[in-house]
Amino acid sequence: MAMDMFWDDTELIEKIQKLKNEKNAFIIAHSYERPEIQDIADEVGDSLELSRLAAKTDADIIVFCSVHFMAETAKILSPQKLVLLPAIEAGCPLADMITPEQLTIEKSKYPDAGVVAYVNCSAEIKAMADVCCTSANAIQVVNAMPQDQILFVPDQHLGRWVQKHSNKKIILWAGGCPTHQRMKARDIFQIKEEHPDALVLMHPEASEELCQLADAVLSTSQMLRFCQNSTAQKFIIGTEMGMLHRLRTAMPNKIFFQPSKGLICPNMKMTQLEDVYESLLELKYPIEIPEHIRIQAKKSLEGMLSVIPVK
Repeated sequence: MAMDMFWDDTELIEKIQKLKNEKNAFIIAHSYERPEIQDIADEVGDSLELSRLAAKTDADIIVFCSVHFMAETAKILSPQKLVLLPAIEAGCPLADMITPEQLTIEKSKYPDAGVVAYVNCSAEIKAMADVCCTSANAIQVVNAMPQDQILFVPDQHLGRWVQKHSNKKIILWAGGCPTHQRMKARDIFQIKEEHPDALVLMHPEASEELCQLADAVLSTSQMLRFCQNSTAQKFIIGTEMGMLHRLRTAMPNKIFFQPSKGLICPNMKMTQLEDVYESLLELKYPIEIPEHIRIQAKKSLEGMLSVIPVK
């Protein structure tokens, strides 16, 4: 690794902050990132939420501690800024479960269907969709579509959750988040036996069986607000383990349980402090998107925001 040797994280963090200020950079981190990465970020949150925040800043550089499709979204909304992904190998298995070629074939099967793309997909897929959605607004976006048939890609579990709250016919793509699928119902039952007063919060990327066990099915940002507003003191958090650090930091007096040791996304854990330092020092790794794809993908995102503003 082409960098100085550091005795401890404190010195490394100081160097990151110094470089950030010198280069007018803005560091953002998804809620699933390592605790130490969340702690150095200017903002922590959902991918689209962070991309929109970054676009509003006067920063020249956005360092997005996340996975590839998330950094792409930031570049879509901030083409004039230098968007860096510190760990270039950090991908997303869910986003990789659909390609432009596959979507072209599927669209030809259902020419009258509206195409809704969950933001957890590549810029190319966003560009091919009629509109994008987040886990927080997927139900509202689908119900606002003029078409009666909706081709929903790439997450079948989120699509199935939407179907429960819509009269439209949802055509599901057979994709899913491997991390959320490692969680089992028995994991929830075991904690509930010991803590019957704990509320179960589940991400809609989880299976239908698990969503049925939940007191509320929520995106990560919705989970944060739910816990802040709830009088309950204990919560079982059915999403990637990084979310627990965000919740515990915001609410140190409340108790949060991780239902399964399998709730770890290896891609979200790739970014380390050294990567952030090198990213700022050497301006790597820059995200580039062909302009014709970026413009079409931006239209899909703006179409979503025109229907259901993201708070």
